[in-house]
Amino acid sequence: MGSETEDKFGDEPVAEPAVPDSYGIRPSGFRLPMDTGLGRVRLQVSDIGRSLDFYEGVLGLRARERDSSHAVLGAYDDAGPLVELVARSGAKPAPPRGQLGLYHFAILLPDRASLARFAQHLSDINARAGAADHLVSEALYLQDPDNLGIEVYSDRPRSAWVRTGLELKMATDPLDFNDLLKSAANAKWRGLPAGTVMGHVHLHVGDIAAASSFYSDALGFDRTVWGYPGALFMSAGGYHHHLGTNIWAGRGARPAAERDARLLEWTIRLYDSANIAAVGESLERNGYRVGRDGVDIVARDPWGTQVRITQ
Repeated sequence: MGSETEDKFGDEPVAEPAVPDSYGIRPSGFRLPMDTGLGRVRLQVSDIGRSLDFYEGVLGLRARERDSSHAVLGAYDDAGPLVELVARSGAKPAPPRGQLGLYHFAILLPDRASLARFAQHLSDINARAGAADHLVSEALYLQDPDNLGIEVYSDRPRSAWVRTGLELKMATDPLDFNDLLKSAANAKWRGLPAGTVMGHVHLHVGDIAAASSFYSDALGFDRTVWGYPGALFMSAGGYHHHLGTNIWAGRGARPAAERDARLLEWTIRLYDSANIAAVGESLERNGYRVGRDGVDIVARDPWGTQVRITQ
């Protein structure tokens, strides 16, 4: 998928600056606009109180609305909702693998200093987290009380991104914690700061080709990274990825069931109702069913994961 630039010996691809419009494979039809972003994720959890303890105390969100079975949370100094929790008594925790749907949702911090303060906060409260350097970003990984995956990350400057041919270069390398923590500048973590947004969503799917057909050819994302074994990453506007898909759940993996802790819905935000309508028309033209909720378009991917396109 896509050409590669070779060095003068013709045996190794050459990394080149990933300047705008120099990488990615566009969909064959409708293409999402440059200003596409993501909105809230809606999650089904088993215990609202236990989840709020985690999402506020560990992750650093603040509840804007809450009752005995529902909460909406956002960054401390920002009005926009990031996570909506819906409690279902008796919901089963997500298994470590083998289930289609959410792999993780990813909260994007506004700068590296914020990620450094978050890393120090996790250390201070002895919270367990994974970590990775993805070249385009640096990331920390957590699991909520229902074993739903979460990434908290900050992007490297786009001037540092590189490509080989049409493919953006990403990796999963060790994170240099010592270098990261220097960016904290001895400032204390005070919760997710203003400017925090939903950066991307990463899904377990049953088939990469089918995921590409739905999310790229029909919904309109560019394909940006396809060299990871068993994974495909997609975006709009030249971002590294708004969406990751993978088949790492394994053969025979089933979609999350009604009584499982799971992702109920994720959200793509567009700023023009005409583009929302165009997404619906493109999905229908490619053979997918579409629901309409006012201006919003709602659709399910081939494995039942629901996505809402909203203004």
